[in-house]
Amino acid sequence: MEITVQTAQQLRLTAEEFEVIKERMGRTPNFTELCCFSAMWSEHCSYKNSIKWLKTLPRDGGKMLVAAGEENAGLMDIGNGFGVVFKIESHNHPSALEPFQGAATGVGGIQRDIFTMGARPIASLNSLRFGNLKDKKTQHLLSGVVHGIGHYGNCFGVPTVGGEVYFEECYHTNPLVNAMSVGIVEKGKTVSAIALGEGNPVFFVGSATGKDGIGGASFASADITKDSVQELPAVQVGDPFQEKKLLEACLELLQTDGVVGMQDMGAAGIICSTAEMSAKGGVGMRIDLDKVPTRQQDMKAWELLLSESQERMLMVVEKGKEAAVLSIFEKWDLSASNIGEVTTDGMLQFYRHGVLEAMLPAEELVLGGGAPQYSRNYHEPKYFEQIAAFNQDNIPDIASKEELKAVVGQVIQIPNIASKRWIYTQYDSMVGAANMSTNDPSDASIVLAKGTGKALAMTVDCNSRYVYANPYVGGMIAVAEAARNIVCSGGEPLGVTNCLNFGNPYDPEVYYQFVKAITGMGDACRKFNTPVTGGNVSFYNQNPDGPVYPTPTIGMVGVLDNPEQKMTMYFKNAGAVIILIGKQANDIASSEYLHKIKGIEYSPAPYFDLEEEFIMQQFVASISQQGLIESAHDISEGGLIVNLLESGFHKGLGFDVQSTSEIRQDAFWLGEAQGRVVVSTSEAQKDKLKTVLAGSGLPFIELGTVTVGTVSVNGENWGNIQEWGEKYDTAIEQYL
Repeated sequence: MEITVQTAQQLRLTAEEFEVIKERMGRTPNFTELCCFSAMWSEHCSYKNSIKWLKTLPRDGGKMLVAAGEENAGLMDIGNGFGVVFKIESHNHPSALEPFQGAATGVGGIQRDIFTMGARPIASLNSLRFGNLKDKKTQHLLSGVVHGIGHYGNCFGVPTVGGEVYFEECYHTNPLVNAMSVGIVEKGKTVSAIALGEGNPVFFVGSATGKDGIGGASFASADITKDSVQELPAVQVGDPFQEKKLLEACLELLQTDGVVGMQDMGAAGIICSTAEMSAKGGVGMRIDLDKVPTRQQDMKAWELLLSESQERMLMVVEKGKEAAVLSIFEKWDLSASNIGEVTTDGMLQFYRHGVLEAMLPAEELVLGGGAPQYSRNYHEPKYFEQIAAFNQDNIPDIASKEELKAVVGQVIQIPNIASKRWIYTQYDSMVGAANMSTNDPSDASIVLAKGTGKALAMTVDCNSRYVYANPYVGGMIAVAEAARNIVCSGGEPLGVTNCLNFGNPYDPEVYYQFVKAITGMGDACRKFNTPVTGGNVSFYNQNPDGPVYPTPTIGMVGVLDNPEQKMTMYFKNAGAVIILIGKQANDIASSEYLHKIKGIEYSPAPYFDLEEEFIMQQFVASISQQGLIESAHDISEGGLIVNLLESGFHKGLGFDVQSTSEIRQDAFWLGEAQGRVVVSTSEAQKDKLKTVLAGSGLPFIELGTVTVGTVSVNGENWGNIQEWGEKYDTAIEQYL
């Protein structure tokens, strides 16, 4: 067939990119070759509209063991000869069309990124966004996604230990499904995604290749429209039991020292793994596509190269050690096929039945090589005018004790705030018996890293409405909240992986959100000494009504050198003193109360000061290590009153508290000003803690005391904590 600019455009390449490809190759590519460029130069694989700004993030320092983006996942030192491997990625578009498989294969893909580095996954987390929970479509998507995550994770045998779920109208058509995995590995025992050594055999291992997932990378790099359902074949199909066998086979094989390099076949399948491994090693490959195991007959060369069938790996093995590969994979009842060899000319040569189907320069295909890099125009969004016009003085304050109680009753049943029990009970959180948080909750999830003498704290955080209100400040808040959750749990923040979910990058207002959020995130990461180890950019989260909220999800990992130093979030003993640390701002901006109860769409980001936040976190870490507090829980969605209720639920303890500030009642109880933590301390330790607080210069308020079970606010009896717990626990179930 004749290859024209129209052919390229149908494959989502621009006319300019087509001309560049012809120039680089010195000829017009054939259809198979053009398909390979289309996949590798898609937004999903090349980061062509984001890489310029990603490079501004702090990418080294701290306890990094590999450079950011150099491997399949980030790797950081946790001491005692071990490293933690972690990464977060999106599976948004597939989940929008087929929520069960879209979410399930997202979980499977992120686990492969961990164990291809030689690490054993020990925990999974997720960050989810859906539309209005009252909507039948949202309920269908939520049910499918949660079922998919639970099915894959539960069968694969890695506990799902934490996450977050938000419901906002803008995610109606385009939900966000971000999956994170964390693993541990001995230092020096990792394997790289690299090809080296002329003549070394190239092995294809794992499941056979089918037509599922073909074009998935390109599909993820376009807006969702009413016609997107026509692209349903782009959604992959996963098999968690097959992946469990693949995990064990790969980790066993790595003990033989015969593996040169390994990479999973994720987005763009065989073409991606062959190109990236070759480019990294400065080599080429000769591949016989007819040796690739298939589960469908007569697949064309471009289909074999672009298929995103799951549970597959590409592996370069030392010549002469092929028998070990075949033996181990036969033991695990998995396919292992020698499909080619490493060459030294930098070219990827794909043969089928002896015919050369495609010949491509590896370096020209990949990010950091020949893949294009763009800088898009951006300008401040028009809606900022409405945010600037907001004046909270126009919102009547809560006028009475009765009104406050009634409003709080509504607030704790808002789906963004209410218990996610209906969701997380579908996940196995205890497999592996290392989760320290299921029955002993803390702000971050705590997982024992068996054999290391350490525990890991991990969290995913992003309030996207804050980012929508002010992308720069919202980006900082996402990092600060993640660090706050880890500090409140007794951990030391180590590093960040991010999943940057935005609309169409060609929209200047969307690109403004992206640039400013990255800038804020970078500034906060530098402050907290949490370098960005890698992650994922997901653009085109857009539907005909417009883009989703800008959602730069932060996955953060911290370390507890002594697992016994874990701090929990809940009140322990009646009579304990409750103290609020941090500045109480007269601010209801972007709060759930303002947005969901008062119906105000446009308001600024809540109060935030990076320096104050950092000092407060350092102080909380110090008093936690000194044993001066019994609990620590940060203030986030829903404000102070939700924090207090959540602190009481676990042991059925109430509280007797007073507002002791001149600020508005709604701001005091329901405002979401950042940089605040509520701690409880014993009567015996109270004076010492208050002396230390006074010396720190930090603002603090003694709110009241923990009670046996009664909730009392401003002298008003609000009943028993269990009644409030029932509302909180069942709110989402009532919708469903």
